[in-house]
Amino acid sequence: MTYEYFQTHREEMNKKILEQGTTNTKRFFTLDGNVYKNGVISEKYKELMGLVASMVLRCDNCISYHIIQCVNAGVTDEEFSEAFDIALIVGGSIVIPHLREAVAFLEDTRNHIDTKNE
Repeated sequence: MTYEYFQTHREEMNKKILEQGTTNTKRFFTLDGNVYKNGVISEKYKELMGLVASMVLRCDNCISYHIIQCVNAGVTDEEFSEAFDIALIVGGSIVIPHLREAVAFLEDTRNHIDTKNE
């Protein structure tokens, strides 16, 4: 999956879901967005926690989302590497295929965002 495809598809589908969704759907989406905002724990570390949880749960779309949010929050490659290590320890070897996809998506995301910021 590429950064461009992920972003476009996510935006289109979220729009459809929220247009058709119930009040509960809309409340959940709002809660999901609000929980990652700065609080006692910064957005950066909340996104890293979300990334680790997503890797352990093996949700590639969630991993992609949190990688984008982490990059935007200023997570360094070294911080990503340590977070990936935590996911591997907690999740075990079943995480390895998702780690491969995460690294590839991180490279694509950094390339896209670096190009966009030039």
